[in-house]
Amino acid sequence: MSVWQLVAVGLVMLLGLIGVLVPGVPGQAIIWAAVLWWALTDMTPAAWGVLIGATALLLLNQALKPLLPPRRPRDSGAPRRTLMLGGIGAITGFFVIPVVGAVAGYVGVIYGAERLRLGSRGAGWASVRSVMRATGYSVLVELFACLLVAGAWLGAVVWG
Repeated sequence: MSVWQLVAVGLVMLLGLIGVLVPGVPGQAIIWAAVLWWALTDMTPAAWGVLIGATALLLLNQALKPLLPPRRPRDSGAPRRTLMLGGIGAITGFFVIPVVGAVAGYVGVIYGAERLRLGSRGAGWASVRSVMRATGYSVLVELFACLLVAGAWLGAVVWG
């Protein structure tokens, strides 16, 4: 696979990661399609292993989705911008501190944005709790699964 095709697959995955944060956009399907495109073009055992693992993980995520609280961003009281910043913080945190950085980035950025918006530490934490109840858990689980798939793909491309 050429470098430009790998860049295109990476950009499609980034689009899928952003799509997870936007209600109504099938971010998981976009990421899975990018992995499928790569695996069908690359045809190595590592590519097929990543595709099989991605399929299993994303199907498990879909099966567990009804057990999580539904997304109700309006119920949180936080502006949409704060939720988008939290998602970007999770994506950045995942790659800065592999795997566990996603949770720290999501919660940390939402706290920072809400503290700046509301003006106090207590109000910031109260807003983080309401965001996590309204949208955080379902978004975080879906984003985390998609980040694991993107990280596995990146690892297979770099070291495979």
